[in-house]
Amino acid sequence: MNFAAYFGSLNPAGLLGRFPAGIAQGIIWGIMALGVYITFRLLDIADLTVDGTFTTGGAVTVMLILAGWNPWAAMLIALLAGIAAGAVTGLLHTILGIPAILAGILTQFALYSINLAIMGMKANQAISVDRFYLAVTSRNVPMAILVSGIVAVAVVALLYWYFGTEQGSAIRATGCNPEMSRAQGININTMKVIGLALSNGLVALAGGMMAQFQGFADINMGRGSIVIGLAAVIIGEVLGEAILGKHLNFAGRLLFVILGGVIYYMIVIIVLWLKLDSNMLKLFTAIIVAVFLAVPNLKAHRKNSFGRAARNAMAETSGKEEQ
Repeated sequence: MNFAAYFGSLNPAGLLGRFPAGIAQGIIWGIMALGVYITFRLLDIADLTVDGTFTTGGAVTVMLILAGWNPWAAMLIALLAGIAAGAVTGLLHTILGIPAILAGILTQFALYSINLAIMGMKANQAISVDRFYLAVTSRNVPMAILVSGIVAVAVVALLYWYFGTEQGSAIRATGCNPEMSRAQGININTMKVIGLALSNGLVALAGGMMAQFQGFADINMGRGSIVIGLAAVIIGEVLGEAILGKHLNFAGRLLFVILGGVIYYMIVIIVLWLKLDSNMLKLFTAIIVAVFLAVPNLKAHRKNSFGRAARNAMAETSGKEEQ
């Protein structure tokens, strides 16, 4: 391989030109990651419904815009559709006793057909900014960054307020210690259903925004969303703890999840700019998630190693003094 020719073919200006669109998409993925954060971190549930509800949000939004709806009203209906789908997963888990991960898979599997039906049994439905007013569009990237950023901050503020209420605190307690929560009189099944519904509502909202930005809804647009969401959550947490440490509060964690989505998408853009095989993108994503997941464990292991070394040194010093 001629490395000189390869590096000579890379255009730094082209990379910089892709960053603004990447930031806009990263913020949207960050909103989706907030939904993943609710289930993965607060409820301690790996919910695979999100792969389906992201597409649901896009499909509902696009079809309503094609029917003449205002895009904001369309995204509100998409959010409600996501809430309904998440509630179904919650009910399958809590009432029928199906394990949470399997309940999510069942709902995701069913949503494939439902999403096709929403889009008129077509795998793809397009909308054009030339014909319709869109809340976010790749034709106007600065405005897309501004709008998606405002939505992200508003969502973080609402989540921060909500999880400070009695019901929100009950959801957090349910994920932290279900047995103790039940002993305190909390209906943990209800809390799980509410948490799953809220999570998938946010995912569907992000799906509606992404469909507008890219100009179409596709039946496979949600594939791999759970992994991307986890990547954003883990990257955001690692960076937040590295920068703020013990001063990182709940609001900070939510904001860093959004930042994690942006950083993840920046990494994707760099990978594509390096002209690496796009078919290997999911492999790179899996490696990124694995690395960031391993960081907390490696840090804890290092601290334990230093602690053991310090204790051994102290023991040796004490032994010499006694002699």
